[in-house]
Amino acid sequence: MAPRKSWVQYEPDSHFSLANIPFGIISTTDQPDTRSVAIAIGDYALNLATYSTSSLNVPSAIQALSSTFAQPTLNAFAAQGRSKTSEIRRILQEILTDEPSNEHASAKAAARSAKSDILIPFSSITLHIPFSIGDYTDFYVGLHHAMNCGRLMRGPGQELQPNYLHLPVGYHGRASSVVVSGTGISRPRGQILTAPGASEPVLDLCRKLDFELELGCFVAKANEMGTPVGVKRAFEEGLFGVVLMNDWSARDIQTWEMVPLGPFNAKNFGTSVSGWVVTMDALEPFLVPALQGDRPLLDYLQGDKESMVPDIKLDVTIETPAGTRQKVTNTTSRNLLFSFPQMLAHHTVGGCPFNTGDLLGSGTISGTERGSFGSLFEQTDGGKSMITIAEEPRTFLADGDTVIFSGVCGEEEYGMVGFGECKGTILENKTRMG
Repeated sequence: MAPRKSWVQYEPDSHFSLANIPFGIISTTDQPDTRSVAIAIGDYALNLATYSTSSLNVPSAIQALSSTFAQPTLNAFAAQGRSKTSEIRRILQEILTDEPSNEHASAKAAARSAKSDILIPFSSITLHIPFSIGDYTDFYVGLHHAMNCGRLMRGPGQELQPNYLHLPVGYHGRASSVVVSGTGISRPRGQILTAPGASEPVLDLCRKLDFELELGCFVAKANEMGTPVGVKRAFEEGLFGVVLMNDWSARDIQTWEMVPLGPFNAKNFGTSVSGWVVTMDALEPFLVPALQGDRPLLDYLQGDKESMVPDIKLDVTIETPAGTRQKVTNTTSRNLLFSFPQMLAHHTVGGCPFNTGDLLGSGTISGTERGSFGSLFEQTDGGKSMITIAEEPRTFLADGDTVIFSGVCGEEEYGMVGFGECKGTILENKTRMG
């Protein structure tokens, strides 16, 4: 990518360079009850609802979407498909660039002269859940995570089930408990076995609470029931953008309940997503082959760019209640076995209908070394060994712990494409049954 500079000043390591332009839903300290569509540039948000109706020589394509930008979610904007998202993002890049431009020169000059009026510091905004999510599916396509978990649960040589390399394995999640970064997560309770060898469960608070380092992707275009979405259509029009996602996991509840149908209460109590949605266009320059991309696949899952995954540098930091931070994971999303277009193609091959704003989760992303594992379950061998977090021995998360995900692509020279943070704090569960 050729480097691009903006007239908006930001640090070279900013996640929100001109090369990014992610979309989100904000409210401001001046209007806390009004939510609208915005983009991020540097340490600022540009409220598109306000900008689209201003007198700043706004391009007609942006003016035409003024009512869409005034919506409290991204659903209406995303429903127009990737081509429209691409057009608006390109125009905004032209307006915000510090380079010569012809088509939108007057809009750029007007916006630049009014920058103190239209750019809102991050300190004056609140980010909200970006979409109204009708449905949510969590996949399991982090190959090394699946290998690690399979080895811990079934033993060496039985890591993967026979179908694993041939299709994106997934299960149904709970959309109602997806929350935006910064929302507290209450420690769940459920049926658990409290002692080794126990055969009867008790209802108790989770003792093995864990994070799961994932990516989430929001669906743009709906499809009708009975009409599959091919990988090419999924890549070109079907998907809006990607967020960081923490699909919190209650390991002891999960161990007892998951056979034979998979996770249930162990996964439905909370899923955190970052607030800024990075578009598929912004991620396209960073696409790399998925793991084992040369294995034989059925035709409906094959593609070129459609089967590639973004190379996002990911890390996990845990902050203890005392305020001490320690990074526990460094990995990359190139450790995925399938792409989001392949996930959507597989999910709809039988005719399953999707709606705008539906969410796909990648599954936990892990590397091959302990410091690259995307969950504490892997790092502690299922709780059999300890790790040290800020000089405190741990197997799983404690009340008051804050888990912080970060993800970024690119190099400072060309402008970083990042997600900011996805964070959540474990809250003590003080509720009573009944």
